[in-house]
Amino acid sequence: MKFKGLEKKQEGAFITRYDIYYETVDGQEKIYEMISRDKDLKTFEDLHSKKAEAVILIMEDETGEKILLNKEFRLAMGEWVFNFPAGLIDEGESPDQAAARELREETGLEIRKITDYIGESYSAVGFSNEKNICVVGVAGGTIRKSDSVFEEIESGWYTREEVKELLKEYRFAARTQAYCYLWSKITPSADLTC
Repeated sequence: MKFKGLEKKQEGAFITRYDIYYETVDGQEKIYEMISRDKDLKTFEDLHSKKAEAVILIMEDETGEKILLNKEFRLAMGEWVFNFPAGLIDEGESPDQAAARELREETGLEIRKITDYIGESYSAVGFSNEKNICVVGVAGGTIRKSDSVFEEIESGWYTREEVKELLKEYRFAARTQAYCYLWSKITPSADLTC
């Protein structure tokens, strides 16, 4: 595909919709709709050269026997979905600071230890250029209700056997589903760091 340009179509409070114009190998025009958190995309480089905008928290309990999951009512599909705690990195925050804040806001828990980072990846590669960083670690404390009335979240610790059952019955965000599937298959002593 040959990039030909992009056009802002609609700017919202949190996302902006663009049309991206490409030329296919056989000379046809391809118009691709996408959304971005960036309100001012202008060039091809703008599509992929920015820093991560969000953090994803992959947290185990202090025993390594349970993983933290949020069951959250997701407005876009109007249903409850299992997902890892996550959120945007605020202006001036490091990923570590954002991870600690988001975990506290959504679950009431605290990060006890960060054991790894999974480098930048795209949240929804089919329609957005949003990037995130996965923060892997250990969390502790007491789970409490989310700070926000705009988010309906039920957080919980789940064993590998419980995760296997959840995967059979409930909807998950794709990244969370894939990670949880693998996590449920390993022994607790396995090292998943890259």
